[in-house]
Amino acid sequence: MSQPLSPHFQMDDAGILRCLPLCALGWLEHGFESRHSSGIPTGFGVARLKQIHSAIVIRPTGTEADCGEGDALIADQPGRLLVVRTADCVPILLVDPTRKAVAAVHAGWRGVVAGVLPHALSAMRDHCGTNPGDLLAALGPCIRHDAFEVGPEVAMQFQDLFPERSNLNQRTHVDLAEACQRQLAATGVPAAQVFDCGCCSFADGLRWHSYRRDRESSGRMQAFIGVRP
Repeated sequence: MSQPLSPHFQMDDAGILRCLPLCALGWLEHGFESRHSSGIPTGFGVARLKQIHSAIVIRPTGTEADCGEGDALIADQPGRLLVVRTADCVPILLVDPTRKAVAAVHAGWRGVVAGVLPHALSAMRDHCGTNPGDLLAALGPCIRHDAFEVGPEVAMQFQDLFPERSNLNQRTHVDLAEACQRQLAATGVPAAQVFDCGCCSFADGLRWHSYRRDRESSGRMQAFIGVRP
């Protein structure tokens, strides 16, 4: 059964989920693939990573497609499309409209705990001059709280992000998207500039791939962002 989309998001005719506040930026290309997408946009030099559930951030400096091991890409040059792949992890697209800088982040639970998202924001500040208060952030389809049950060995690693919770020392559920939103807030990104599609990759098998649901038969969805050439 398909879930309703956040009012800030819309599925286009090509099966790409778009964040409407980002669509308002005419110089920007972005989107989140669904399982029915026909592919990412052409006309860009594509940058990809070998994703390893880390906090490593890469800033491509050449035209290579394979940017090595890591879980976040940042860029401020036109014509580069940053791509991450997910099937339950949180795909996050970041935009600095002032500097025309962008980032694509792959945040699984290990990456969230390691701080891949704060590291990406720090890299945008250092390399692009980004002020976190200027950023727009879009969170795509991912596994949500009700479907993400973990043991205490995982849950306890989220204690700093959820200090109000006293049940992380047992089997419980963790909200990865909420953890990412808390990290964004802690680094100075205004809540009004963070847009979450609200889609659960596990629960909505009509639209999204989910590794936890389908295991080895699961596909992957690409999230992409770039400054138009």
